[in-house]
Amino acid sequence: MGRSPTLLTVRVLGIETSCDETAAAVVAETGVAERPWMLASNVVASQGAIHREWGGVVPELASRQHVRDICGVVEAALECASLTLDAIDGVAVTQGPGLVGSLLVGVAFAKSLAFARGIPIIPTHHLAGHIESLTLAHGELPRPAVILVVSGGHTSLYLVSEPGVYQLIGRTRDDAAGEAYDKVAKLLGLPYPGGPVVDRLAQQGNDRAIDFPVTRLTHADRNAPANTAAGILPPDIARRTDFSFSGLKTAVLHHVRKQSPDGSPLPDDHVADICASFQRVVVTALLDRTFEAARWLNARSVGLAGGVSANTRLRADAEARGRKLYLPVFVPPLSLSTDNAAMIAAAGLRRFRAGHVGTLDFNAEASLSLHNADG
Repeated sequence: MGRSPTLLTVRVLGIETSCDETAAAVVAETGVAERPWMLASNVVASQGAIHREWGGVVPELASRQHVRDICGVVEAALECASLTLDAIDGVAVTQGPGLVGSLLVGVAFAKSLAFARGIPIIPTHHLAGHIESLTLAHGELPRPAVILVVSGGHTSLYLVSEPGVYQLIGRTRDDAAGEAYDKVAKLLGLPYPGGPVVDRLAQQGNDRAIDFPVTRLTHADRNAPANTAAGILPPDIARRTDFSFSGLKTAVLHHVRKQSPDGSPLPDDHVADICASFQRVVVTALLDRTFEAARWLNARSVGLAGGVSANTRLRADAEARGRKLYLPVFVPPLSLSTDNAAMIAAAGLRRFRAGHVGTLDFNAEASLSLHNADG
């Protein structure tokens, strides 16, 4: 059975199966308040090769592969940490959001392990994991912090004023930024996943070659939901902290059709220009909203997290803006940018210390809201 945790030596096994990566990791407490966690292991089994031929993630294939991989990934995480299950004090698992079939594999495994070993189970929100990846990598961020979580499925802006409290102040009204990258890549005949390919080609192109539009949510929309930051920011600013990428995606589509009415491939240099121009607009939109919110909220730091935080231009431009404004900018290492279990273990430790330990009757939730997460 698991050992009794002390105040300074809690070790958590994290499990992440929200989409197409099967991941397990071990994170331990350090006892140092400024840098509370230490990464002992981080193992990820990617399904990229499986889904690439389909041009995107196939949910049924993903969940089946999770079943095949989960035991081996957990064993590898323990081995890399030079630990046995006897040394694990709790298991943190992604409860949502994500593909429900994929989530269920991780949740069922974690429940079984917690029950069999007699250790706590900690249901964890996927986006909380991305936010806490910054603390895992850099220690506690200066607060209040404004954190941009940007990935294939999410584009959200959070205010973190105190540890473990995440206040949503901006979100996408349509496509997530990573989703827009994948769709534009598909329009250009580029392989899946599109984000890294577009980023690479953009470095070879002219980012001013094509004047794609920047969506500006500056006026009240009677058909739209309430502004995400309503009551937190002034009304005119609150409207400007949400994101929209569907219009940009449509503009790219129209440009491609105009340049190639018969659907023939575009010249490589023109594809590079499209990628560069598209990426410039996306990065500008993401950072304009993030830094404007940070200014209004008197943030002491800015963070980027999620798979798109690996984008080279996003990182470089964010750090350049931070230097200009004397505002520290934090990004995770590449190993903690894409989906991983280390971030889930870290967020689980945050919840464990706050007294939010789950029971075995919770369920996976595909559309779990961060403020509605268990506990």
